[in-house]
Amino acid sequence: MATTVQPHELDRTDIETYVIPGGTVYERFFECPLDYSQPQNGQSVRVFVRHVVPLGKEGQMRELPFFLYLQGGPGFECRFPGSAKGGWVSTAIAEGYQILLIDQRGTGLSSPISADSLDARFASTTEKVEYVSNFRADNIVRDCEHIRKILCRDRADKDSKLALLGQSFGGFCITTYLSLFPESVSKAFITGGVPPLVDGPDAVYQATYGRMLSRNKQYYERFPRDVARVRSIMKHLNEVDVALPDGGRLSPRRFQQLGISFGFTGGFDSVHQLVFHAANDLESLGKLSTHTLTAIAGSQSFDSNPLYCIMHESIYCQNGTPSLWSAHRVREAQFAAEFEHSWDRISASGEDSGPPVRFTGETVYPWMLDDYTELRKLKDVAQGLAEYTGWGQLYDVDVLAKNRVPVAGVSYYNDMFVDFYLSEKTAQAVQGFRQWVTNEYHHNGLRDDSRVMTYLVSLLRGDITDL
Repeated sequence: MATTVQPHELDRTDIETYVIPGGTVYERFFECPLDYSQPQNGQSVRVFVRHVVPLGKEGQMRELPFFLYLQGGPGFECRFPGSAKGGWVSTAIAEGYQILLIDQRGTGLSSPISADSLDARFASTTEKVEYVSNFRADNIVRDCEHIRKILCRDRADKDSKLALLGQSFGGFCITTYLSLFPESVSKAFITGGVPPLVDGPDAVYQATYGRMLSRNKQYYERFPRDVARVRSIMKHLNEVDVALPDGGRLSPRRFQQLGISFGFTGGFDSVHQLVFHAANDLESLGKLSTHTLTAIAGSQSFDSNPLYCIMHESIYCQNGTPSLWSAHRVREAQFAAEFEHSWDRISASGEDSGPPVRFTGETVYPWMLDDYTELRKLKDVAQGLAEYTGWGQLYDVDVLAKNRVPVAGVSYYNDMFVDFYLSEKTAQAVQGFRQWVTNEYHHNGLRDDSRVMTYLVSLLRGDITDL
């Protein structure tokens, strides 16, 4: 009996498509195994890829090489580009590529994880934890490889490789890709995401808490009157149980989490505006206004993207090492005084004097499972993931030491999220890695300035040799 040959994915006419400036967009879905070690067990995830083809080159989809972008996170979907005429997208198109923008499994349109989606499928916490444990970089990379094979069907091996760009956590995924499937990658670019080659997260937070202290100092040097404002807000939050419009709780520690914005260009300004408004509310109303509370809640992504909390520390876990709420443990053991949240201790030297209250950064804590509305529903799952000991290997240091894929990456010297010194060690461990170190940008340099991408392309091409 003759076998039926499925039409090529790139020849399908039922795909939704539309035009943006400079490109034609094709919205594609792929069925991928949930667990690649058991692909025949019938469980799958649906992965969404937004495919952007340079305008006028739609008929060349079968020949144009692919450029795959891996988003930061974990737990965030890929942003809609809006236009193919700016930023890194236009640089990639100018280099002759068509673009793949993937919503990593568990995010956006790719079998998104939420309390509701887990409750609809599973009855027990154990089942939920086991399911979510499949949503790390190793399986994100395997999804990409699965999709690459579908899109590059009938191409010669040399023409079926992907060029990769990874921002932040996307760079972690690229390093996993280079460990698992280096033969499938033509070149790779990493921006603010050269991962530490560690088995657990403790060393990461021991380093990044120091970065947070430095950014707090710079913030208060820029806005010295915010010292008193933040102290007044923390006093209020210690004395009054403040509910947010979405049902969450604005605890003192949650307010301190606004400092995550310090890692981005413009972050000082955005936090100052929230502080300014909150302090003005207390002075004029004696409470925080709905306007201010809504703005604070809207600046925090943990309810809308819960994987960002419940899977965050697992991105550093290898070889069975549990995270056990690493950031919380390190803070309590080594930095409790520096990031104090109790007004009794903050005001020990006087209510109107004393050191500034410091904000925290990209860290997750067990108390968040009480303060955030959606995270409350995932409390047992988050605790199970924190205690999970089934984590496998994400990186193969032996393969990386023999790497032959051209790789260029930028490490931001003052990066508050990905420690420069840990990144530098990894860059030195990857053979042929071309590292650009700069203090011109913060963690969002790729989005902030198109020069970041063009510089990396020149660096990898060999046009820049004086680093």
